[in-house]
Amino acid sequence: MARKGIDRQTVLEAAVKIIDTEGFENLSMAALAKTLGIKTPSLYNHVKGMSDLRKQLAVYGINRLKETMAEASIGLSGKNAIFSLGTAYVSFVREHPGLYEATLPSASVLDEEILHAGEGIVNLLLRVLQDFHLEHEDAIHAVRGLRSLVHGFASLELKNGFNMELDVDVSFKHLLETYVNGIERGSKKNK
Repeated sequence: MARKGIDRQTVLEAAVKIIDTEGFENLSMAALAKTLGIKTPSLYNHVKGMSDLRKQLAVYGINRLKETMAEASIGLSGKNAIFSLGTAYVSFVREHPGLYEATLPSASVLDEEILHAGEGIVNLLLRVLQDFHLEHEDAIHAVRGLRSLVHGFASLELKNGFNMELDVDVSFKHLLETYVNGIERGSKKNK
């Protein structure tokens, strides 16, 4: 029987706290149980094991990232929406480095639930890109490009890959500006 006050959400939030502060690789059932103040076997009332916990963290993280991006783009369109989404993405990674890492499972552990969660982000980006009047295939390429851009930037920053004195936020703004300029050029070709 599950301990009163502990549910799947509580378990996930405790796991997020561990992975965001100590790193994704330091998550274990024993560490999680200790954080929750329960015995390790009690965790199995909420998760089936480490692989299930990792899957649930991936889905949870992807959904949280999508919500963050959606909130950032409410009422915005075109260039402003892309800047806001991109900034929200990088901010999410800065605030939740472990949870972000959890959103990137290897292809061998991808399942329908993780894929479905990821489709939510793709659909959000496709809606934002509608303002650019791209053909569907070009819009998919644009989504992949934006994901590559924000993921690459955030990942390099997490690994201290930007050691110059220049402000990284200014660099990120320049990067988004270049991306949007390319999308706008592609958009004009389709009009």
